[in-house]
Amino acid sequence: MMKKIVTKAIVTAVSCVILLTANESHAAGFLTKYDNETGKQLHVELVGQYKSGADIGYGGTEIVAYDSINKYAFSVNGAAKAVDILDLTKLKEGNPEIPLIKQITLSDLGVSASDVTSVAIHPKGEYIAIAAPAENKVDYGHVVFLTKDGNYLSHVEVGSLPDMLTFTSDGSKVLVANEGEPNDDYSINPEGTVSIIDVTGDIHQLENKHVSTIKFNDEVIDQNVRKVNHENTYAVELEPEYIVVDEENKFAYIALQENNAIAKLDLQKQQITSVKSLGYKDFSFDRNKMDVSNKDDEIAINNWPVLSMYQPDGLASYKVNGQTYILSANEGDAQDYGGFSEEARVKDLKDSYELNADLYNGYSQEELDKMVNEGLFEDNQLGRLMTTTSAPKNANDKYEAIYGYGARSFSIWNTETLEQTYDSGSDFEEITAKVYGENYFNSNNDENSFDSRSDDKGIEPESVIVGNVQGENYAFIGLERVGGIMIYNINNPSAPIFTKYFSSRVFNEEEEVTPSSGDVAPEGLTFIPAVNSPTGQNLLLAAHEVSGTIAAYQIGIEVNVPEENETPDNPDNPDNPDETEDPEKDKDPAPIANDENHPKDEVIIPEKTKDDKIKEDVVEEKMKNKIEDAGEDKADDSKQTVSSTNHKLPNTATSSFNFILLGFMLLIIGLLVSRRTKEQ
Repeated sequence: MMKKIVTKAIVTAVSCVILLTANESHAAGFLTKYDNETGKQLHVELVGQYKSGADIGYGGTEIVAYDSINKYAFSVNGAAKAVDILDLTKLKEGNPEIPLIKQITLSDLGVSASDVTSVAIHPKGEYIAIAAPAENKVDYGHVVFLTKDGNYLSHVEVGSLPDMLTFTSDGSKVLVANEGEPNDDYSINPEGTVSIIDVTGDIHQLENKHVSTIKFNDEVIDQNVRKVNHENTYAVELEPEYIVVDEENKFAYIALQENNAIAKLDLQKQQITSVKSLGYKDFSFDRNKMDVSNKDDEIAINNWPVLSMYQPDGLASYKVNGQTYILSANEGDAQDYGGFSEEARVKDLKDSYELNADLYNGYSQEELDKMVNEGLFEDNQLGRLMTTTSAPKNANDKYEAIYGYGARSFSIWNTETLEQTYDSGSDFEEITAKVYGENYFNSNNDENSFDSRSDDKGIEPESVIVGNVQGENYAFIGLERVGGIMIYNINNPSAPIFTKYFSSRVFNEEEEVTPSSGDVAPEGLTFIPAVNSPTGQNLLLAAHEVSGTIAAYQIGIEVNVPEENETPDNPDNPDNPDETEDPEKDKDPAPIANDENHPKDEVIIPEKTKDDKIKEDVVEEKMKNKIEDAGEDKADDSKQTVSSTNHKLPNTATSSFNFILLGFMLLIIGLLVSRRTKEQ
C-alpha cells in the first residue's frame, strides 16, 4: 500500500508540474488556435522553427522527413535545389532555432538533374532516397541513394518527373510516383508510371535492373475515370501524384490528382489492379457549401449548383478494426499549359450551359432555371468560379452541370471499395471564416488579402497525415492557401470529430507576405511519435513552401506512468542497488487520455483509493488558474474558442515556482509516507 501511495503521489507531482509548464512555449513565434470545446481537447504548442533563408515564394522548404535514430530531419529546399539536413536534438534543450547541419546540392547527387522533389528515409535509418527529375522534365528522372551524411551511394533511372517517393515499412522497396507532365507547348506528353525499386540487396550495387516500371492498362481503368484531353490514351493521361502503402505492404494506393482518381497497386504481383474515379462532390445540398466569388465583398458560404472534383494531392492510410482506410487532402488541380489549357471561368461559358436538375440533389429544374434568370452567371454569384472545358456534355453539346476543382475538404475512403465513408463538407471554410472574419478569410498565400481564393479552390487542402496521440487517432490536414493545420479525431472513419485549427502564420498590415509573416503555406507534414521524438513528446513538423520555414509543434502531453508493481528509483532498494539511470528510459510512454469532462490540455491522473487519496485542492486550483490564464478568449460561438498567442522564451520565474511546488509536493509525500509507516 505504501508503494502505491509513493507511486501515485509522484505521478501527481510530476503531472502537476508538466501541466503548469505546458503553456510556456520555447519558441519565439505567433500561434493562432481555434478549438472545438464539445469534444476532447488536444494540446498544441509551437516549440521550434527552421528558417531556410530562401526568398518568399521560392520553396525553401517543401517536404520534410525524419530520422528517428540520429534525430535529424531532411528538408527539400526547392530554392537551392537541395536537401537540407537539420538537427532536431536542440529542441530538447529548449532551443527554438533548429540548426542546419549540411546542405546536399544537385552537384552532390552524382546525376544530371533539374531539381529535388522528394526525400525519404529507410525505415531502419540506414540511408536516404532522393527524387531528382531530369534537366528536361519529360525525360527519365533518377532516384539517388545517399548516406545520412549526404554521401553518394548509388542511383537508378525511373520515369518522367519523379515527384514523390516512399519506402515500404519493411524497407524492401522504394515506390516512386512518376508524374509524367507534358512540356509547356504540349508537344511531348510522357506516360505517367510508378517505379518499384528493389532495395533488399547491397545499396552500393543498386542498378537499373532492380527497377520495375508499372504502367497503366486500360483493362483495369473504370470508364468514368476523367480524361482531361480526350484525344490522349489513359496511359498518357494518368499522372501519379502521391503514394501511400498499407501496413502489411501488400497494396499501394496512388493519387491521380488531375484525373480525380485513385489507383490500387498490388505489390506482390507488381501490377495495377484498379483505377477508380472519386466522382463529384455535390455542393447543392446539405453540409456541402462554399464561397464561390471573390467579387461579392462578403463571406458567402452557401449551397451552389456545383459538382466539384475531389482531386486529392496528399494521401495517408490507417487501419480501424482490421480495415484499411485512405485519407485524402482534396486540393484540386487543372492542366494549364501554353499548348493546352482546360481552365475557364463559369461566366465565359454561360451560353454553353443547359443545367439539368437530375444531376443535383439540392435543386429542382424550376429552381435552377430561376437561379439562372436571377444572375447565377454574374461575378457576385458563380461567374468568377474557375471551371473546366473538359467536362461532360449532352447531345446538344452543352454542359449540364457546373464543374469545379477540388472539394475544399478532406475525405476518408474504404480501400476495399473506394467508397467514401466521410467528407468534412464545408468545415474548413466555415472554421477559417470564424477565425479570420472579413479580414483574411480565403486569403492567398502570397498576400494578406480577403476573399481572394473563393473563386479558385478556396483554402486548398494540400497534405494529410495520421498520428496517434494519447491512444487516439488524429488526422492533420495542411491548408496551402490561408495556411494553418486542421486536426480531426478519426477513431471512427464514418464520423470524425473536428478538434482544433492552428496556424503560425502572421497576418499583418503589409500587403504582401514577408519574412515577418511567420509560417506560410504548409506543404509537407511529418508526425513524430513521442517514443521517437528528440523531446520525448509527439511532434508535428510542417514544411511551409512560401515562407521557406519548418515549424515544429508539440502535439498533446505524454506522461510516463510507473506500473503498479514497479518500485520507484530508490538507492536503498537491494534489488536495484546501483541504478542511476532513468528506469523509464527504455519504456514506451504510456498515454493518458483526455475526455470531455476535463479542461483542455489537462492530464488525467489515475483515480485514487480512499486509503491513499491526497488532498490536492490547492494544487488543483493553481492548475486551473494556470490553464485559464494561458488561454484562449471565448469566441462568439460558445462551443468554440479562438486564441492568438505570441509565444515567448521560457519564464524563469514560473520555472522556479514549479520547482518550489514540486518540492512542496515531495514534502507532503514524505509526511504521508512517515505517517503511514507509524500507523503500520
